[in-house]
Amino acid sequence: MKLGSLKEGGRDGTLVVVSRDLSRAVRAEGIAPTMQQALEDWSNTAPRLNALAQSLEAGQAEGAFDLDMAELASPLPRAYEFLDGSAYLPHVERVRRARGAEVPESFYTDPLMYQATSAGFLGPRDPVRVPSEEFGIDLEAELVVITDDVPMAASPDQCAGHIQLIGLVNDVSLRNLIPGELAKGFGFLQSKPRSALSPVFVTPDELGDAWRGNKVHLPLLTHVNGEWFGAPEAGVDMQFDFAQLVAHAARTRPLSAGTIVGSGTIANEDTSKGASCFAEKRTVEALEHGKPITPFLSFGDSVRIEMLDADGKSIFGAIEQRIEQYQAP
Repeated sequence: MKLGSLKEGGRDGTLVVVSRDLSRAVRAEGIAPTMQQALEDWSNTAPRLNALAQSLEAGQAEGAFDLDMAELASPLPRAYEFLDGSAYLPHVERVRRARGAEVPESFYTDPLMYQATSAGFLGPRDPVRVPSEEFGIDLEAELVVITDDVPMAASPDQCAGHIQLIGLVNDVSLRNLIPGELAKGFGFLQSKPRSALSPVFVTPDELGDAWRGNKVHLPLLTHVNGEWFGAPEAGVDMQFDFAQLVAHAARTRPLSAGTIVGSGTIANEDTSKGASCFAEKRTVEALEHGKPITPFLSFGDSVRIEMLDADGKSIFGAIEQRIEQYQAP
């Protein structure tokens, strides 16, 4: 099934079940008012939501309506935790090389992960507002999984059973602020503003054979200003699968229902697949031409991130955002 949240009912939105073709929706009235509340009682709400989804597909759901993507907030407008990994080795190697840093030896056996901004997510059609282009505005096209309650020190096999939903994220980065922050030895803060989630999250069964080994085996497609930017294969070159990433996050603490765990920027060794962020594209250019050629995003630029199934149909809906200058109140 596919789930989303309407921009109504307060900061956490209103939970809706969405049709497979993303054209229709129905409020989950009497089941759970919000996505967060559904996840907190998932064993009880999931079967009821699934029954509503089947009713919607059959054209029998009372209160169903035509869905306008602009009316959707991110499926989780805010979350208790967003833990973003960096599971794609080609991305880690290239981006670190660009800033003169080496990949730590431990990465090959222990994932890289940081605590990201989760107090609010941009809607999938909301603009990305940044004070200055000088910050080095970048997109990062990634996959995320969403868990129910995960006990502390759960094994990867156990964590696989706690992955309940899958989605996309544009994990916005301000690249020119990153080196100074990391030089302090205390991680990201100002360089990682709010991100945007895909219009809907889906249960793993919606992906069919594309969900195997706790990975999504489909390309993630990015366009910038209407032009193809990249479509790397999400199931290729992923050093750690999602169950391993969730287990890493839960090693010393339990994870609350609604925790979002990110894959990190999707990247392949095969550079003909394009890129999922400008930092990587610029690094490849520097290696090939001696210097980066493509600038970071500018005000007025547009970004589209989407994943299509084997029939070319959108799975999660598209993240479509325009880059705008932030105007202080």
